[in-house]
Amino acid sequence: MPGPASRTVVNVAIIQPKSTPEREEMTALGLLAEDGTLRPPALSAGTGPSPARIERRAMKAGDVLNEAYEYARPSSFARGIRFDLGDKTMLLISGTASVDEAGLTVHAGDFRAQLWRTYRNITALLASEGATWHDMVRTTCYLRDIERDYRDFNEVRTAFFTWLGLDPLPASTGIQARLCREDLLVEIEAIAVFGRKQG
Repeated sequence: MPGPASRTVVNVAIIQPKSTPEREEMTALGLLAEDGTLRPPALSAGTGPSPARIERRAMKAGDVLNEAYEYARPSSFARGIRFDLGDKTMLLISGTASVDEAGLTVHAGDFRAQLWRTYRNITALLASEGATWHDMVRTTCYLRDIERDYRDFNEVRTAFFTWLGLDPLPASTGIQARLCREDLLVEIEAIAVFGRKQG
């Protein structure tokens, strides 16, 4: 997988507004000047870098999960973000699903296998930053069909967390939602926090 230095930035034209209200919102945001031309982000309050920015870095686990910008139609998000606050590190893990290192859905139609692969992908993202599930404080779990799949979801989650010996368990919310691909049945986003060595 290419690293941040070798990442190719796809040259995408700025979205052209499709309606007058869309143009008005893009102008109010500072993206467009009154004449419709593109403006640099620093010209508008709230769109440029802040003076005392917290350093952040994207999380990667390329051996099990591709980067979203490597899709045939690139998607604009990081798999996760790490940032340090004093002696603590926080990991914000994006919605993660049963996707492999080539960006393909794995185990289409098999909810339980998709959930296990999702846990595998999140485990790899945690490990990439020196964290484990014992550092997890919150998960938000999206199920395509909560009535059909919640029993299996809870059974697999309980087995996994019991196997890990998690105590306390992370806070969690389960939501029924349409996911970004028709063949994905579950997606989980997560927050982990752990102490870091000063030095």
